[in-house]
Amino acid sequence: MKTKAAVAFEKEQPLVITEIDIDEPHAGEVRVRLVASGVCHTDAIVRDQWYPTPLPAVLGHEGAGIVDAVGPGVTKVAVGDKVLMSFSHCGECANCATGRPGYCQDFFGANFGGRRGDGSSSYSLDGQQISSHFFGQSSFAAFANVGINSLVKVPASAPLEILAPLGCGIQTGAGAVLNTLDPEAGSSIAIFGAGAVGLSGLLGAVIAGCTTIIAVDVHDSRLEFAKSLGATHTVNAAKEDVVEKIKEITGGGVNYALETTGVPAVFTQLTFALGVRGHGAVVGAAALGTNANFDIGSLLPMGITITMVVEGDSVPSSFIPKLVDLYERGQFPFDKLIKTYPFDQINQAFEDSAKGGTLKPVVVF
Repeated sequence: MKTKAAVAFEKEQPLVITEIDIDEPHAGEVRVRLVASGVCHTDAIVRDQWYPTPLPAVLGHEGAGIVDAVGPGVTKVAVGDKVLMSFSHCGECANCATGRPGYCQDFFGANFGGRRGDGSSSYSLDGQQISSHFFGQSSFAAFANVGINSLVKVPASAPLEILAPLGCGIQTGAGAVLNTLDPEAGSSIAIFGAGAVGLSGLLGAVIAGCTTIIAVDVHDSRLEFAKSLGATHTVNAAKEDVVEKIKEITGGGVNYALETTGVPAVFTQLTFALGVRGHGAVVGAAALGTNANFDIGSLLPMGITITMVVEGDSVPSSFIPKLVDLYERGQFPFDKLIKTYPFDQINQAFEDSAKGGTLKPVVVF
């Protein structure tokens, strides 16, 4: 069948909306009619080929939609079910089996390889295959064939246009705080980067009961917004010495910290902003080969812990429903981060996100 899709044909170029062919869902897949898809920083860096997903490709990995057809062997969902889509994982390797699907032994291939395990693609144009199954889904299309492990079923009443971003960016920020750092009530935390991922982490810190929450960014408007979400202090990194200011606020350094920017200098700031035995989580994506300064001599006596975190250390099938429940109870107002765009304005959504004008773009079909 035919489907409209936004295709990344060339490195660092806008996506092209065109009509392509989609095959029938294979065993263990369902065809989803997309309602909405979040636009994530990872989509931008793959479009720009920081990570080598073969182009042309249909990207998108925060999809939400309605099951349109099921492939052989699928019993988890049925036609008509509402679903959210998250990252792909095999479900069978040692890490998947012990509740760490973000560290699946085939994570890179399954999410960035652009093909099914048998080498085929869902999408083609003029008889030539286009990379599909980006994060098991490729949600920048009106219809997508999605691996069953990437699906999370949600209630029929679920507002898909709002919930779509839970599939990656929102669960990454919130999960890094709630699952990885797991701060105790009354502790202090610094959030480096007040974008969608960082502010999701900030909301997680509020849920956890942190009483000193420091937002760090270079935009005053974002810092003011962070205050409205629960930040107790802000630091403008373009105007102040970040480490000095955080130590002044906390009397020696934060208990916890989250780095969301992928900027080497910010990573270094995080290491020095931690107090003794502090724990920092790093989720910011950087180009392969990016190096940051890590002063072993100064930091060793501090006993700090630095954890690299993929997808918020979450099990999507259980963590995403928890976030949905918190949202419905008014305790996780991530919808305040969202701005929606018609699907045909997807390149404007990318541009607005890159310039900082939109925290979390969501394209609506």
